[in-house]
Amino acid sequence: MSCPFCTLPPERILLSNEHFKVIRDGFPVSLGHTLVIPHRHAGSLFELTEAEFAALWPVLQWVKSNLAADFAPDSVNVGVNDGAEAGQTVPHLHVHVIPRYAGDVPDPRGGVRWILPEKADYWTKP
Repeated sequence: MSCPFCTLPPERILLSNEHFKVIRDGFPVSLGHTLVIPHRHAGSLFELTEAEFAALWPVLQWVKSNLAADFAPDSVNVGVNDGAEAGQTVPHLHVHVIPRYAGDVPDPRGGVRWILPEKADYWTKP
């Protein structure tokens, strides 16, 4: 099976530098949902080299600025599904930057905690 992130068409790439490429998600959960993908085929965030890991932060900052300019979200979620049990479906590391908009869900508290719904709402539990 070929990796869809290793064979991206150039027109999908918003930014490319020494270590990473940036694309809009093909199946976005919100307007502007963006992925940061290492050029090197690494399956996990924890497989990045020190240089790659250090280079990730400036790319994430660029994505946040780009989203602010293009979509003006109110907030963002940043996340990685690292491994099949965590929901990773493409075995090539990709960091999700998901724009969030006021009112997109009735109550956004808990954010990423909702991956396990029975444990998400800790603020109303005794």
